[in-house]
Amino acid sequence: MGADVDSTVIGSLMGHDAFTHQALGSSALMVIGALHARPHQTASELIVTASVSRATAYRTLNRLLSHGLVHQTGETWSLAPRALEGFGNSHPDAVTDLQVTPAHGWDRIADQYGTTGTSASRKALHAAERAAYRKALEGLAEHRAKALVVVRDGRSVLVPAVRPDEISAAWHGPHGAVTNPATGVADPEWRIATDGRLILITPRDERSYDELAAAHTNALREWESAA
Repeated sequence: MGADVDSTVIGSLMGHDAFTHQALGSSALMVIGALHARPHQTASELIVTASVSRATAYRTLNRLLSHGLVHQTGETWSLAPRALEGFGNSHPDAVTDLQVTPAHGWDRIADQYGTTGTSASRKALHAAERAAYRKALEGLAEHRAKALVVVRDGRSVLVPAVRPDEISAAWHGPHGAVTNPATGVADPEWRIATDGRLILITPRDERSYDELAAAHTNALREWESAA
């Protein structure tokens, strides 16, 4: 035997304030869903079918029992006739039990626990968070350069955006050298390609600067041809 709950029942009940953490809790949803899927279960069986711990199972059953939402017959438990509507009743064999106060709807249960309005407040908070997120995205979009697209042979070609390695004209030294802005001296490890972008020269590069610059030029010419 494994977990076995009626997810439709759980989905229809989970929006009620009676099932917030401070009230009956989500474990009550699982126990009710399990008992609706398969009535007359022992606490040990509910531990498995409702996927709750032993302590949680007994605590939840006693809490539901105090509202008349479940009945206990020997070692087995079952839902009260109108438990899914939030209405409890006293078991015929326990009418003298003063601890059982039949519930009169989910709203009344929420009132007893002081959780009325919790779901509405949570929905309002989530709506405010979504609105703030959308506003932040709109703010970013306003500062983001719009993508440029050209059409070639009936197909859209994205125009390359400005890259972050573009350098200021003040850094351009003679013959493609790069002037270090901190020292004012040309940095031998960097060169400027013909399209104004940086090229890092390292011992692992198999091509010379002129070859790299030519590759940049060819790539730029190919793109301009496509555009």
